[in-house]
Amino acid sequence: MRWTLTVMVGAIYIAIAGPSLADTTLTIATVNNGDMIRMQKLTDAFKKKYPGIDLDWVTLEENVLREKVTTDIATKAGQYDVLTIGTYEVPIWAKQGWLAPLNLGADYDADDLLPPIRSALSYDGKLYAAPFYGESSMLMYRKDLFAKAGLAMPERPTWDFIKTAAAKITDKKNEIYGICLRGKAGWGENMAFLTTMANSYGARWFNEKWEPEFTGPEWKTTLETYLDLMQNYGPPGASSNGFNENLALFQGGKCGMWIDATVAASFVSDPKQSKVAGEVGFAPAPCGTTCKNANWLWAWALAVPSSSKKIDPAEKFVAWASGKEYIDLVAAKDGWADVPPGTRKSLYANAAYLKAAPFAEMTLQAIDSADPGLDGNSKPKPYTGVQYAAIPEFQGVATAVGQQFSAALAGQNSAGQALESAQQLTERVMKRAGYIK
Repeated sequence: MRWTLTVMVGAIYIAIAGPSLADTTLTIATVNNGDMIRMQKLTDAFKKKYPGIDLDWVTLEENVLREKVTTDIATKAGQYDVLTIGTYEVPIWAKQGWLAPLNLGADYDADDLLPPIRSALSYDGKLYAAPFYGESSMLMYRKDLFAKAGLAMPERPTWDFIKTAAAKITDKKNEIYGICLRGKAGWGENMAFLTTMANSYGARWFNEKWEPEFTGPEWKTTLETYLDLMQNYGPPGASSNGFNENLALFQGGKCGMWIDATVAASFVSDPKQSKVAGEVGFAPAPCGTTCKNANWLWAWALAVPSSSKKIDPAEKFVAWASGKEYIDLVAAKDGWADVPPGTRKSLYANAAYLKAAPFAEMTLQAIDSADPGLDGNSKPKPYTGVQYAAIPEFQGVATAVGQQFSAALAGQNSAGQALESAQQLTERVMKRAGYIK
């Protein structure tokens, strides 16, 4: 009896005094992009470092992730311990008190983060999300198709040049399409691309009085140029294509040009994944009447909801996944070209990375040139953000506008009808929210 009691007391003591992280399971909501999938495959290294922490992954398509995570945090449902969110959500949610300010430890070296990315993920001087990767947008193109057509990529291409090039390299009989662009509806899908394209034509979402400008000449030129390109030189079914679909098309040799996230560069350049890896060239996102904010600024980042009861272990995971240790792990396992880009100054000072990643310098230049400030566009604007307006209403209204533009791409309405509908529905939302009378 004495032995049994001693064992029981010992067991109780261990349960009380054992490590605080023992038997903790973190539920992590993330997007189904290639870099995130790679991270999941490498988390044995994290579990070895923190054996008491288990990871439960919820991996979702981009639009679905945004919807579920937004609903969860707004209702304080507490389904997730770590959220994959972006530069749009962070300052808005931090202001609402929905996110925990991050304490990632001295070894994390937050001062090494690229200033535009760190600033975009901070609120009131505090970091509320850690960048897993940062990005802008750029033009990826097939050098072999350009050579065959006698084309030379300009140092700074224009949309007029893009149209000429797309016409020359399109070969529909052999399923080669001159250009692939996002057509899937969503504020972070087709509207991320179309907003930067509109910026290049001098457009804004709103003027200084918060009135939408979709019926103006700049948005008209943007949408008509986009539809002309995609309907004449784009792949079939383009209204359903987002980042992942276009990535697969480009890697399969179906696209002559693709304007999208700089993070795609490592995937299209990887001979293990891309049939055209050796023929890919890179150029800045095209200009229209201006080059200002023709390319976006974004980071997929990891945040911890303030309602979480597992903030300490969640911060340990965030620090690991977005820290220098993880970058070195990816480099050792898969090579320097595959490390998550766009986050740290030290990465762009690393000779091994610069040698392995021919797209590195252009990625950094694109990130540095994107200006989310009020004077970032060719006309002053009342909102911050490059490919979005950083107001809570934007997520819903931009998805609705994206549906109108995606329908136009599918031939269900005209450019004029889509723009008029976009104007009306955006005005309605802005009036209801009190921005305009």
